[in-house]
Amino acid sequence: MSSQEPVDSQVTDPARLPFAYADALNAGDAEAVLALFHQDASMRTFSGDVLTDQEALRAETVNSIAVQAHLTNKLRFTQVGGDTALIVVDWDLEATLPDGTRISPTGTTTAVARQSADGTWRFAVLNCQGTAASPGWSNN
Repeated sequence: MSSQEPVDSQVTDPARLPFAYADALNAGDAEAVLALFHQDASMRTFSGDVLTDQEALRAETVNSIAVQAHLTNKLRFTQVGGDTALIVVDWDLEATLPDGTRISPTGTTTAVARQSADGTWRFAVLNCQGTAASPGWSNN
């Protein structure tokens, strides 16, 4: 974990959720990243793996932090219907692979968020690849 201030994972606007994710990841705060997911959430990773449990999400987050991932998001749109939101975000990622290779994949994320009883929003489904894989990403 980095020495930065703790990241706020209490998101009350679904359009803010991708930015809270980037803030937490970039700060190296695995617990804040995980707090942004519902307990039964699933995630399709940048490399195409589908994660369906908290331990797999934790491992992915820890691995992303270990490769010094720095994520930048740009919101395309958010559409809310009741307690469900569709979020589409363009992203850029910088990371250093274990062999020292720097990578800079880009892509578009599609996500579904649900509002919790306390009014906060969390990811239910996070598809980092959107509808197509990033041409710059490899499964190394």
